[in-house]
Amino acid sequence: MQTIGERLEEARKKKGTSIREAAEATKVRGEYLQKFESNQFDIGLSDLYVRGFLRSYSVFLKLSPDRILADFAALGHGTARPRQPSREVYGRMDLSIGSTGEGAEGAAPEPAAADPSAAVPAQQPAQGMERQMLPLRRNSGGMQLQAGINQALIFKSLIALGCVLVLLLILWAVKSIMGGGSAPSEPVRAAAVTSAPVQQEHDATVTISALDAIRIKVVRQSDGAELYQGPLARGEQRDFENVPLYLTSTALESVVIEYKGKRYGTGHKGHDRVAFDFSNR
Repeated sequence: MQTIGERLEEARKKKGTSIREAAEATKVRGEYLQKFESNQFDIGLSDLYVRGFLRSYSVFLKLSPDRILADFAALGHGTARPRQPSREVYGRMDLSIGSTGEGAEGAAPEPAAADPSAAVPAQQPAQGMERQMLPLRRNSGGMQLQAGINQALIFKSLIALGCVLVLLLILWAVKSIMGGGSAPSEPVRAAAVTSAPVQQEHDATVTISALDAIRIKVVRQSDGAELYQGPLARGEQRDFENVPLYLTSTALESVVIEYKGKRYGTGHKGHDRVAFDFSNR
């Protein structure tokens, strides 16, 4: 039976993706992905983060994340911790004991006094009632104080909200008076001036051709936007905007870049990424 790491590594190689590309796609550090493929899950983070990273990596590789996480849990990771008893429950138990008085059954006995002569049996029920009723008086006072604080906060919040609305109305009125009716024409003139350079800048395109069946990914250098990722059949071509680009291919020797009727090779072989820019030519 394959381990978790063997299944992850096999799925990644079938997908034709490197560790660096998988890290970029899943937003998980490449060293963590390498450790997962080597069945090393102690990366200095809690099991919650490790489970999240394994789920993201499994979804990216099109594996069953539930099965991967089940095998991860079988290794002794991600065991749920027992929940602590609620203090609120004990508070309700104290109040119920105090209301029943000395007739309650099942109440815990008072601990024995260190000095037998100091114990007074006749006064024990009354003292027990006093100790159990004191929290009730303190809780009721706390509830009244909290209600007073909440009312003051609500009143102050309403005043602040009213001030903000008045300020916005004043700013809107000033802007309407100062702006007049000439403001909408300025964006129209700016668009008319800038439309011509944009059209000239994007007249030329770059064509990527495949000499053999390959997979490519094209990314714009300026903002890292992915323009295309997928297979190219032998002889297939794709046109891209003439801007600085990154090209990743499973076989760079089978890629030809065409620009203004001229063909250029990448000068590299194998699965790697290259950068090129014809925008200044």
